[in-house]
Amino acid sequence: MRTPLCELTGVRHPIVQTGMGWVAGPSLVSATANAGGLGVLASATMTLPQLTDAVREVKERTGEPFGVNLRADAGDAEERCDLLIREGVKVASFALAPSQRLIGKLKDAGVVVIPSIGARRHAEKVAGWGADAVLVQGGEGGGHTGSVATTLLIPQVVDAVDIPVIAAGGFFDGRGLAAALCYGAAGVAMGTRFLLTTDSRVPDEVKRSYLDAQVGDTVVTSKVDGLPHRMLRTDLTHSAESQALLRRLPQALRQAVAFKALTGMSWRRLISDGLAMRKAQKLPLNRVLLAANTPMLIKSALVDGHPEAGVLPAGQVVGMIDELPSCEKLIDSLVTEAAEALRRAGSLSS
Repeated sequence: MRTPLCELTGVRHPIVQTGMGWVAGPSLVSATANAGGLGVLASATMTLPQLTDAVREVKERTGEPFGVNLRADAGDAEERCDLLIREGVKVASFALAPSQRLIGKLKDAGVVVIPSIGARRHAEKVAGWGADAVLVQGGEGGGHTGSVATTLLIPQVVDAVDIPVIAAGGFFDGRGLAAALCYGAAGVAMGTRFLLTTDSRVPDEVKRSYLDAQVGDTVVTSKVDGLPHRMLRTDLTHSAESQALLRRLPQALRQAVAFKALTGMSWRRLISDGLAMRKAQKLPLNRVLLAANTPMLIKSALVDGHPEAGVLPAGQVVGMIDELPSCEKLIDSLVTEAAEALRRAGSLSS
């Protein structure tokens, strides 16, 4: 099943594992790559030395193409791009649109640039700046998300740009892959589905919280970090929804200090990144502080194994997932099921 995404990145199958913070480490990324998909390493929660080590570990585990997800507004974004170029990383994905200059720099070095976007106008902008493809997430997706459904957003973007479009938000099986291809997308990207594999290092008890979830057990709230964020409903989300902003700020400050200590970031760098986030997202200062709180809340749940005390980002598909396959088994089943679905659809017109 070859699509423009496969031709662009060199992967065997048009399936992308998204760069989930604290989740998409070398183990998951290399397992995805070895299974023929595009694994994407999450770097936002890593220092530059940690990212260097992680990239090299992935390269030791696989000879297949993989990517690294970057924050375009990070104070050391330039240095991270230089690292990708030096290490020969195939794909640079971005959670926010990178500058035209940064896109040009990466492309000149042979790195494929794939920004994530949530609106047609954003896709048009980055396509005009030279992006090689776009990852388009609809409102069903987990983590920070928009309000437009994937089934409406994908055809909008496909019709608006002439570069490959990767569909995200609401995908978990081969039928979804077939549907995305029929919409004109060049592949699908999945986060929650890859989190729930045996190659994911998320603690088993936390995976159980996801597997026990039903359709409708996610909520989109901006009360946790100031931006619309889809996650599992927990006592923490209920508390955040019911508490006034001023009551949550002291805890957010403590978590931001903990994140600073964990990453070794200077106060100057932390403040600089916060101001960049404020400008990019048009957030008031108090919301920026909440955003700085989020990485530690996610770590508490997905790394430390305390789902009741943290944030569990999740797409709406979480209620449709009831098993933990390996990445290899998952990707094989996706491609086989998609091919069968496309054959069935083709037989209807014969």
